[in-house]
Amino acid sequence: MLLKTLLITSLLGWVKCQDSQIMTLEEKTVIRDQIVEMFDHAYGSYMKNAYPADELMPLSCRGRVRGQEPNRGDIDDSLGKFSLTLIDTLDTLVVLNKLDEFEDAVRKVVTDVRLDNDVVVSVFETNIRVLGGLLGGHVMADLLQQRGERMQWYRDELLHMAKELGHRLLPAFNTTSGLPYPKVNLRYGVLNPLSRTGTESDTCTACAGTMILEFAALSRLSGESVFEEHARKALDVLWQRRQKGSDLVGTVINIHNEEWVRRESGVGAGIDSYYEYLMKAYILLGDNVFLERFNIHYSAIMKYISQPPLLLNVHMHNPTVSVRSWMDSLLAFFPGLQVLRGDLKPAIETHEMLYQVTKQHKFLPEAFTSEFRVHWGQHLLRPEFAESTYYLYKATGDPYYLRVGQSIVEKLNAYARVPCGFAAVQDVRTGMHEDRMDSFFLAEMFKYLYLLFSEKSQLPIDIDDYIFTTEAHLLPVSLSITKPPYQRNHTETVPLPQKEDLFTHSCPSMETLFPNNPSFAKTIRDSYKYLTGVGRAVHPVPVREIDLPFHDNGMEPVEFLKSMGISLTPLNEDHKGVYLVKLVAEVSQAPEEEEVVPHVVQLISPPFLGRTVITAGPAKFGMDLTKQEHGVKGSIAKASPYTACVPVDNAAQLKGHIAVALRGDCMFAVKARHLQDAGAIGVIFIDHREGSNSQDTPLFQMVGDGDSTEDLTLPLVFLFSQEGAVLTSALKENHNVDVLLLPKERQLGHGKIEKPAGMNIKLRLAEEGELEDGAARGPTLEFVLEKDGMILKEVEQEAQHKQFCTEATEEDRTEPYSADSSQNTNSNSAPDHC
Repeated sequence: MLLKTLLITSLLGWVKCQDSQIMTLEEKTVIRDQIVEMFDHAYGSYMKNAYPADELMPLSCRGRVRGQEPNRGDIDDSLGKFSLTLIDTLDTLVVLNKLDEFEDAVRKVVTDVRLDNDVVVSVFETNIRVLGGLLGGHVMADLLQQRGERMQWYRDELLHMAKELGHRLLPAFNTTSGLPYPKVNLRYGVLNPLSRTGTESDTCTACAGTMILEFAALSRLSGESVFEEHARKALDVLWQRRQKGSDLVGTVINIHNEEWVRRESGVGAGIDSYYEYLMKAYILLGDNVFLERFNIHYSAIMKYISQPPLLLNVHMHNPTVSVRSWMDSLLAFFPGLQVLRGDLKPAIETHEMLYQVTKQHKFLPEAFTSEFRVHWGQHLLRPEFAESTYYLYKATGDPYYLRVGQSIVEKLNAYARVPCGFAAVQDVRTGMHEDRMDSFFLAEMFKYLYLLFSEKSQLPIDIDDYIFTTEAHLLPVSLSITKPPYQRNHTETVPLPQKEDLFTHSCPSMETLFPNNPSFAKTIRDSYKYLTGVGRAVHPVPVREIDLPFHDNGMEPVEFLKSMGISLTPLNEDHKGVYLVKLVAEVSQAPEEEEVVPHVVQLISPPFLGRTVITAGPAKFGMDLTKQEHGVKGSIAKASPYTACVPVDNAAQLKGHIAVALRGDCMFAVKARHLQDAGAIGVIFIDHREGSNSQDTPLFQMVGDGDSTEDLTLPLVFLFSQEGAVLTSALKENHNVDVLLLPKERQLGHGKIEKPAGMNIKLRLAEEGELEDGAARGPTLEFVLEKDGMILKEVEQEAQHKQFCTEATEEDRTEPYSADSSQNTNSNSAPDHC
């Protein structure tokens, strides 16, 4: 009877525990309505204050028009004066059942948007956001029209626009390799003298490998095979150029000679959607070629990159060694891709790690270390974590992921919502906002969150009939059946031996993954519950009893332990040889943040004469200014092009000068090499993020590009935008500006504190029991520290103690004591003991 009672009690406790995660339909409805209200706030703010501009500036409450706002480098390559946010949001309106707004939005796109603008745009971003948005909008419009409910006026206008845009992107593929240029001019293409592009030689793996879904869908919907052919050719090149030993690809590749420029390999920025599109191309197009390639890559990822719960970058040619100790937030999509692969255990592990990081920092930082500290503090309202949360809930049905989604909603409202939309977070450590709301926030974040809290019956479409692009646009999986591939589009694959598992050619099933074990996901998560230390209760460590192999007649080991600060107390007579052990020591933890030594740019030429001092951040590579006694002095000159991502065209002006360059478009190390090759003697980088300053944003150390930076020997410092404006204004107003680069503590005119030349330290070995019993002093060891060395002498107990007191007060001492050490010790030692 007692056993039965205990069993029932245990079961009730288990049910209660489970109920704490369960979410009722009423709760889900409340959260779903909240998500719709948030979407209305963001979308309404864009339409009211920004349209027809590409993006909303939520702090300024106006539209961001390219050319009218300060240049942000490659970030602006997403903007093409084609109402980017509206196009990117089209199919989100349908998913959220806002059909009236959708029809109105389609009319606006058809009427107002032009695609022949003289603007240089990113091929990758334009493909996934604009081409994908037009295709997703067309698919939704066509579906609603077929139902006979609305859109009866629609005549495939969005598809025609998509085809026009596809043709405007095609010139980027005019390379000998088939890999596309990273940028294209919407009006003039690439190689036209008016295009202002075509000089680029490198592109990222994701940039070249994330075209197949949109381009193949466009081919199959329009009947023009050319788009799918080009996208397949680019994938063929990336596959052929993989490292055959590891089956990994690098991050950046040369589009002309197909050589790898950056050889680090991971699943985050630069590579992420290449892997995603191989898997999803198989789902959308039904072509086994893509699945075979994905499976081979995936095996390599799980062998070399996956270190559960971490996903660390490795060198593609030497994949057993991690090349960096931090991860970027874009890899948060990967658990969702693992769900599609059917590999749920590592998906759960990595997702839980990411969730713990969000609990520690409110949002995922743009990059964070393997110890979960902030590496780059920015948070751009990225949706990848919400995406993986949605996939895991779909796969497991575990209400835990609804609670994760609820936390995303709450944090967006609490920390990102502003009167005019939602603003990106400039730094998760300070909570400062950035005047930025990217189009993917509306295209992806609200779509995944709404779907997470919706039942299938509540959606206007059957979501299982569609595949999500990397921008969460909806393409029908029926394309593989209703629109067969063209004969010229087939690619060849190299057959490689592959160990196949249960899900190599099939979708995962709950019965197979979790046989009679509904708590399977929880048992995995529990191992990572306190990964970052957040939420763990702090308790003093109790004294533990351990059995030591000591005997009554052999106490030397015990005495040795006592000398190390380990106290042992014998227990009672019944436990001879057993001691209570207490460690008298502290273990110091590593500092929470890596210390950054502030540097300065000090303007020393007239009219400044050292009075203008600008706070700067250091670099982890290049010349170490802390080891340069007088810093580095020189006249400043602006690089041309200002970003210095290609060899500069004003090398003569930069030679012998300290170059000023703008952050963005490429890595700091790439810029530094170009400027060093031009003959610059130092570099000052200025942040491209408008309004950033050292008061609101913590200083950071610039890092290299993952490869060796030993070739870089010039000093490098970083200025935030507001501080950089002081420098550029000075250069604009004065013909010549000389500056000094050096650590802040060494700036000219800074008061110096004289340090003592030496000091006396007295260490004495106390005899046992002396401190407790007040016994007389034992022998003394006296250390005398001098500039030129150290003298150690043993002092007899009474006579020499008196001698020390005498010598310490004489002006002409025979012992090598310095004046400073005498002053320091007389005030403390001599009066007390003499």
